[in-house]
Amino acid sequence: MAQLLNSHDGVLSLNKLSFCYNILSSSAKSKLLQQKKSCSYTRNNIVFRNQRCAQSFFPGVLKVDDSVKSTPESEANVLDGVKLDTFPHIQTLRRFPREELAAKVVLVRFDSSVLLGEELDPSSRSVSDALFTIRYLHQVGARVILLSDWRRKYNSEILSVESVAGILSLALQYKVVTVQSISCKKPLDMDIFQKEDIILLQNLMEFKEEVANCPKFSELLSSGVDIFVNDSFSQSHKILASTVGVARFCYASLAGFHFEESLCQLKKAAKLDKKPYFAIIGGGNLYKKATALHFLASSCDGLVFVGMMAFQIMHALGLPVTSNLVEKGAYKAALDLIQFAHDKNITILYPKDFWCMNNHLPKQLEIFPAQSIVDGWVPVDLGPQSVEEINSLIMKCKKILWIGPVKFKFSNQYTSGASNLAKILSKLGQNDCDITVVGNMACKSITKESSSGLNMVENASVVWEFLKGRTLHGVMALDRVHFLNLSLYSLAGSARFLRKAFRI
Repeated sequence: MAQLLNSHDGVLSLNKLSFCYNILSSSAKSKLLQQKKSCSYTRNNIVFRNQRCAQSFFPGVLKVDDSVKSTPESEANVLDGVKLDTFPHIQTLRRFPREELAAKVVLVRFDSSVLLGEELDPSSRSVSDALFTIRYLHQVGARVILLSDWRRKYNSEILSVESVAGILSLALQYKVVTVQSISCKKPLDMDIFQKEDIILLQNLMEFKEEVANCPKFSELLSSGVDIFVNDSFSQSHKILASTVGVARFCYASLAGFHFEESLCQLKKAAKLDKKPYFAIIGGGNLYKKATALHFLASSCDGLVFVGMMAFQIMHALGLPVTSNLVEKGAYKAALDLIQFAHDKNITILYPKDFWCMNNHLPKQLEIFPAQSIVDGWVPVDLGPQSVEEINSLIMKCKKILWIGPVKFKFSNQYTSGASNLAKILSKLGQNDCDITVVGNMACKSITKESSSGLNMVENASVVWEFLKGRTLHGVMALDRVHFLNLSLYSLAGSARFLRKAFRI
């Protein structure tokens, strides 16, 4: 390519350009297409290409052997008979040869919401997968650089990079040291790895170049780095220097164990392989999520609204709703969704009653019909009639997606709508019903009852963006073919321009 761009007299050779384009096109799939990955692995028996890693999640314990096992993949995403090429074939840490990691400098973008939460529970699947990514890299001899952003909402005690290093050291049972290199805008001194194996860079929240995906900042972050491992799935819908930009400067970009597991759960939810399929939808902001709701209406057999969006549906149907429960700008979007669902013969269900709390006496609770909530009372949970109606409707479902919280304003130990819904879904999950739960609050509700056999994705923002049809940039950045296609597109565009210019 270098010879091609340094043609005589500054003129790009059209023949060489065409030749290069053809070579890249023919070899793209054979050489750079990443292997497909399987979702069918468990935390305690992670399978690698050319090796298996048997993992124990007690601190500091990790065993690796050289057994060989391959895992097939048969996932397909189809809507109305049309295949959806939404997910690229990305390379994962699980399938990457471990011998290529030894002595390499590996940059790990970890998920601070998972590893720096107020309650860092090592038994949590998300936490254990995230810890395993770092532990595994350390055990196979990689030199690990940790990178993330954090704020007080994750942990009220977190502020300094030193305190974060302390939390990570305790969780990993390995020493994590801090390095102040980003603020100095200078490459990391690799001599530090003669003394330490795991280092932590500064809080990315402090740098505006992070959200701008600044190329120079990305290059600074990846200076001296051989391999990039993204384990922050919650940032997949954003274009950040630490998740997208750095991938351009590393010879390999991989998905960590937590990232891969979360992506697998999303792929399972996207598969339209079982019917009847219902979506249970909590939360608010119907106007902003209208595109995603239309997608669900086109792929599901029914939509069950259990959050603030339920009031927007009721309002559009002409039912009485107090003004403080009506979202601005949501009326037309709700009306369009109702008409779309009607045309597709899709069932729409909204709550018939609510547990409500008195504004002046917070401990006072009463059940009100959905259309007759008295002024001064605020809905906080599903009422018993609503739960029973949902149970009757979804009893014969083979696939269910629950996304968004049931609680409307305040949680209360005396209400049980969310927990009753969680019990219903847990029971269905034991009876050959494929259930995916999305969002922190929904996942917490279901975990209290049972998480056995259920797919869970804690970050709802990524899923909503996916349902809207948006690109998950953090995922695409791990696909080498994605970057190759951009290069091929640029070459093809140059070829068309030159042909037109020279009238060839």
